[in-house]
This record gives sequence, C-alpha cells and structure tokens, in this order.
Amino acid sequence: MMAASMMSADAALAQSAKPAAPAPAGSPPQPQQGPVKLDLIALDASWTKACSKDPSGKEFCATTRFFGQTASQPTLSVAVYAVTGEDKRFARFLLPVGLLLRPGFRLTIDKGDPLDGHYVVCFPNGCFGEVELSGANLNALKKGSTASIATRNSGNFEVTFNVPIKDFGAAFDGPAVDPKVIEQQNAELQKQLEEKARQQREQLEKQQSAAPAPTPAAKP
Repeated sequence: MMAASMMSADAALAQSAKPAAPAPAGSPPQPQQGPVKLDLIALDASWTKACSKDPSGKEFCATTRFFGQTASQPTLSVAVYAVTGEDKRFARFLLPVGLLLRPGFRLTIDKGDPLDGHYVVCFPNGCFGEVELSGANLNALKKGSTASIATRNSGNFEVTFNVPIKDFGAAFDGPAVDPKVIEQQNAELQKQLEEKARQQREQLEKQQSAAPAPTPAAKP
C-alpha cells in the first residue's frame, strides 16, 4: 500500500528539473534549471527486518525502510537483502517513475566511491533498481550516516536523493520482526498518511473558498 502512495510525488519529481519553456519576448530572464538534490526523511519509525525460508532451508532477510520529501509524501524505499551463509548481498530501491532508465543510477555512502546500479523492472507506481554490495560496501552502509542515490530525470538533469541510514546497522544485525507486527505497522502508517492527506486537502479547500472572486470585466 505504501508503494502505491508514491504515485502522487512522481509527476512533480520527474518534471522538477525539465528545461523551462522559452519566455515571451521582453520578459525578465528565467533562472537556469539544473541538478536537483532532495534530503529525504524516514517515514517509518525504524528499519524493518523480515526473514523467510525457501524449500531448501535457506533464510532470506530484507531490511527495509520508506523515505519521503515530507511525512505524507513517500518518495522511495530502500531494502538490503541477505541470504544466510552467503556473502552476496544487494540493495534494492523502489524509485519514482519518470526517470531515465538507460544511465542507471549511482549509490554513494557518505563520501565513499559511487557504486553503479541498474534498473530491474518498472511498474505504474515505481521502478526497482539494484546494487550489488561487497562485504566492505555492506560494512560502510552499516556504519554510514547518509546514502545518496543519484539518477537522471526525463529532462536529463541529475536528481540526487539523500537518505539517513544512521541506524541501519543495528536493524540489519538484529532479529527479524514478526510478520504480524509488520502488517500492523504498515496499516498504521498508511492510516497516518491518509489522515495527513485529508487534512492537507481540507486546508487547500478552505484556502480556495476564502479567495476573493475575480472581478468581472467591464462591458464595452
């Protein structure tokens, strides 16, 4: 349900750095469009670690969190996957639609070297991208404070999402959360988002109703 809520932010994000239309003759110069940097906030109270086993007995775990531009505007999610007994790990990102797929994206942890990521599949509400993590990459993620995901929008300008990861390590190394608790948390978070969206909608309607009516044009 959270992923579906991301659609409201997609259009504005994709268009935010498109080249502006030419200004009419005689109008003041418009500011130059360029890269966009967004400092996101966590929407969940904490990272959520969920685990399951396949028929062979291998345990798969994902440590996940959603982030947004505001408390009621989901933008992306981050999930780090690991398999018990295997060194191979990867991070999966659910990014907004309206981004250029061919260049892929880059993941940078604090001031480390960027890691190349690629898009895997897109759905109406967002696109999944993945980055493989070495042991050193994972340790940097566990000890880091900020992860930056840089991609390009449909205007071919770079968009960088900065997300806080300070408490990721404790969740990744900690115990998995009961699936019933996860379901309850998701339902509660969705309820909060819907309530905030309702309040924003009512506030906008009040502002529109309070606006003075336009003065009718004088008849010739």
